[in-house]
Amino acid sequence: MDLKDIQNLIKFVAKSGASEVKLETDDVKITIKTGSEETTIVQQMPMGQMPQMQMPVAQAPVASTPAATQASESEDSKYITVKSPIIGTFYRKPSPDKPLFVEVGQTIAEGDVLCIIEAMKLFNEIESEVSGKVVKILVDDSSPVEFDQPLFLVDPS
Repeated sequence: MDLKDIQNLIKFVAKSGASEVKLETDDVKITIKTGSEETTIVQQMPMGQMPQMQMPVAQAPVASTPAATQASESEDSKYITVKSPIIGTFYRKPSPDKPLFVEVGQTIAEGDVLCIIEAMKLFNEIESEVSGKVVKILVDDSSPVEFDQPLFLVDPS
């Protein structure tokens, strides 16, 4: 891993909103912490240790009351949640001058493109794995998303 790769990783972590990322390979150990100040630690590891990779998920503060959360969960339980398969930046349209991929109320089929997630300057089309009607879009356009973060609610009926 060269200096340019490390700099790109730092920029990506800062954009993603993660508070801390640890990456270990055969000979390099990197810890990136974001917040009020950005710190990067690079260490050479002794040979013979097992490589590991940890990427903690940022914890979102709970803003609603338990009763409101239970009501929301019971309403949403009949819907299928489409989740992000990767960490990156969520986009609702292919380019600024093009129309949105999907809107609330639109009927979608399996294989339809729902959005794009940009990761490391690669634009990944996220296709629907279910057919149904888009009930809710859970992420704002151009915002960072985490792995397995809910993106859409789809009513399969």
